[in-house]
Amino acid sequence: MKKIDKLILGSFWGPFFLTLGVVIFIFLMRLLMFYIDDFVSKDLDLATFGRLLFYFALLTIPTALPLAILLSSLMTFGNLGEFFELTAMKSAGISLTRAMRPLLLVAIGISAFSFWFNNTVSPWANLKGYSLLYDIKTAKATLSLKEGIFYNDLPGYSIKVDQKIKAGKESTTGDLLKGLVIYKHPISGIETGNREIILADSGRMYTDKDRTYLVFELFNGNDYQEYSGNSTVSYASSGASRGAEFVRNGFKNYRLVISLESFGIKRTDENQFEYHEYMKDLKQLSTLTDSLRRDYKTTRLSVANTSRQYFNYQFKPNVVAAQPQVVKDGKWVDSLIRKQKLTPIDFAQSALSQAQNMLSYATSNVNFLAEKEKNIWKYQLESHHKFTQAVSVFVLFLIGASMGAIIKKGGFGLPVLVSIVFFIFLYVLTLQGDKYAKDGLIAVPLGAWLANLVLFPVGLFLMQRARHDSRLFDKDVYVIAWDRLKRKWAEFRQKTPSALS
Repeated sequence: MKKIDKLILGSFWGPFFLTLGVVIFIFLMRLLMFYIDDFVSKDLDLATFGRLLFYFALLTIPTALPLAILLSSLMTFGNLGEFFELTAMKSAGISLTRAMRPLLLVAIGISAFSFWFNNTVSPWANLKGYSLLYDIKTAKATLSLKEGIFYNDLPGYSIKVDQKIKAGKESTTGDLLKGLVIYKHPISGIETGNREIILADSGRMYTDKDRTYLVFELFNGNDYQEYSGNSTVSYASSGASRGAEFVRNGFKNYRLVISLESFGIKRTDENQFEYHEYMKDLKQLSTLTDSLRRDYKTTRLSVANTSRQYFNYQFKPNVVAAQPQVVKDGKWVDSLIRKQKLTPIDFAQSALSQAQNMLSYATSNVNFLAEKEKNIWKYQLESHHKFTQAVSVFVLFLIGASMGAIIKKGGFGLPVLVSIVFFIFLYVLTLQGDKYAKDGLIAVPLGAWLANLVLFPVGLFLMQRARHDSRLFDKDVYVIAWDRLKRKWAEFRQKTPSALS
């Protein structure tokens, strides 16, 4: 490796990793802002939260790579041009394409890495990340009692406190509660209603060390219970309460222990999420797409065969029908097979009903087949994106390196602005192409490759301009061109005054 290659690579890696880290951080902040309501009051430990951020950080890498290589290549060649190092290279006989050669090889390597990452790591990270996110979203919030409001999230209990006094940081006995009302509800069984109620003047609430049980230390209260005999069951549906016994137990100190098993995160089976196209690699997507196509064809044939039952008559024009035999009425003739005389109104109503049934059947099957076809398009689109995100790294490298050589500006000023504009353009074209492909407006390959097809010619054009030292973004070029246009227009008016008048 020559010194010039080391110089260019040394000035590239710093902005590349810095930009990559910033973009990943921005996408993670977007994730937190989007799901902030699901994270609040869920009492997540640092290990669970760290695993969630790790999975989604992996998911943002394929999206961050194109922007990182665009900005870093633009800054690299912008700095070389700003400090006249590109000019010195060209004066020494080193062309721009030769100066770009080390970064070109790096861009190809990053593109290959992006394809491998999309095909291998991203499906695994999608499965782990979204399954964990689902478990967090479905987990119950932590226990939070509010004054004067019944709390019903504990299975089998309804709890209300009149006043809650926060305990100090060093206290191990929990908050002090005033005026407690605790209803016990049967979770299962025949009995319904409130069979037990506990009233206490005061108490304390805390959890054990493992946070698996909630403990209420109640003081100075009564426990009211209703016991029903066997005779009560037969009257349960009518609301009667024969044979019921009411028992009141007074207490000075009562300890109620409630399991917190329903709180916290419960991990679901990850196989429930594997149907999604983001959880598949290229081989699985190809196999599943072929299966969906065969199923689609089979469904279409079955719909065609089933639709024949909605037609009552089949006409055969070249067949001479035999003379029907007249069936004489008799005791042996069933009344159901006798020919009935139908009026024109009956014929019209029968035809209308048959047409409506055919229309309903056709509409439902068209929608059903359309949904099946959309599923095929989604999996095809994801298969193409394994390649398109990798190719976009190379395309944005062409744009970034060429733009840096043209504008000759480094740092985080103009290069950042230009990079954001091109990245947004890439992102919008990708979203629009995906939308049109999923709706069937354009072919799936065209929708998937739309962004690269538009930006690749732009990169080749900018490369050609950079090789010829084009002053494409210099203000003086456009001022001189405008003055020249105005001068020619004035000369044209002087030569043809009569035509203009």
